[in-house]
Amino acid sequence: MSKSLKGSRNLSKTIIYVVCIFLSILSIFPFWVMFMNATRGTFEIQQNSIGLLPSTHLLDNYKILSGKSFNAVTGFINSMTVSGGATLCAVYFSSLTAYALVAYSWKMRQPFFTFIMAVLMIPAQVSSIGFYQFMYQIDLTNSFIPLILPAIASPAMVFFMRQYLLGNLSLDIIDSARIDGAGELYTFNTIVLPIMRAAVATQAIFTFVLSWNNLFLPLILLTDKDKYTMPIMVSLLRGDIYKTEYGSVYLGLSLTVLPLFVIYFMLSKYIIAGVSLGAIKE
Repeated sequence: MSKSLKGSRNLSKTIIYVVCIFLSILSIFPFWVMFMNATRGTFEIQQNSIGLLPSTHLLDNYKILSGKSFNAVTGFINSMTVSGGATLCAVYFSSLTAYALVAYSWKMRQPFFTFIMAVLMIPAQVSSIGFYQFMYQIDLTNSFIPLILPAIASPAMVFFMRQYLLGNLSLDIIDSARIDGAGELYTFNTIVLPIMRAAVATQAIFTFVLSWNNLFLPLILLTDKDKYTMPIMVSLLRGDIYKTEYGSVYLGLSLTVLPLFVIYFMLSKYIIAGVSLGAIKE
């Protein structure tokens, strides 16, 4: 009986491994095809859109890409400035707001949280016209400021951080820090933020990816070519009347995606290592 039970467990593990490997390959496959097509010529892509092996047209594609006013360095710096600034603002101030909702008892706490949840239900596109008009009136249409500062108000992240703190933050630690004379910001920066490391890393990945891939607002706010982000540059890759250089388009997409992989691999270890972070034994 024990042998059959052990055999069934081994079979279950094998099935789980096979399914996980299959799903991993399925997830990686589109990116692999994109990277391979970035090294192939337009004729090769038109003949066979799916190529699993690299070709020899990478430099040619880059020359074509540079000829189309695609400045990868400028786009990378601009996108990194916007995405990095928005991520830092969103993560820090959302964590601070969630901390205020958990650690303090004040009369309007629940109505304030309800208001945040109500704002979460409003689509961003609804307020985009008014937002653009406001930025135009204060002369910020060609600036990174309107793409960074609004990230401070992130209702979804506040909700996530609040739920995380409810399960992982012990108010006894906060009271002990106050008794020892620690200031509120010092307590938050040195005690609460380390406890929230796993949640911060998770939300930082999501926020950075969303901000990096954001096309709508940068496209309507930025008109100076020197301020273009990577998604804008990729969206402007157009072929002429007779021919579209698909190899250069795939190369532009690959250059846009690569930083996202780097950020994910840098922060994903904190998610795994910090699953039990903040657990407190009474």
